[in-house]
Amino acid sequence: MPKQIPCLWFDGTAEQAAQHYTSIFPNSSIGDITRYGPNMPPPMKEGDVMTVEFTLDGQEYTGLNGGPQFPFSEAISFQIMCKDQEEADHYWTRLTEGGEESQCGWLKDKFGVSWQVVPTEAMSLLQDPDPERAQRATQAMLQMRRIDVAEIRRAADSVPV
Repeated sequence: MPKQIPCLWFDGTAEQAAQHYTSIFPNSSIGDITRYGPNMPPPMKEGDVMTVEFTLDGQEYTGLNGGPQFPFSEAISFQIMCKDQEEADHYWTRLTEGGEESQCGWLKDKFGVSWQVVPTEAMSLLQDPDPERAQRATQAMLQMRRIDVAEIRRAADSVPV
């Protein structure tokens, strides 16, 4: 399969977003930056950043400053599958700075990009082979913003009265 590189359409903040994301994810870097040339239609100006290539923990991305006509929506999100609660809390805290929390581990960062921060143990609890245990875990998660694995585990392990 050919390499796939997500391209994110920003309204003038692609470079700032790349700087922000590379400060959060390990093994990350900013690559080539392309600038707009002369005679650009507004709101672009000569010298403004057109594209910025960046890598987040080995995954390549392109940020494109294309203007205001295509804002981000929750229809597309990036999942961060975290090894434990500590790692999930790191990403949740950093990505919600200036952004907004949503439900079930979803958030929108300060640039409007949607992310899902998911501890892998939470997924195991939601997919438990015991359907009643999985249902209790799911019901607990549906009440959360930031996913709390310990709380989901408590709910899954609880005995109905």
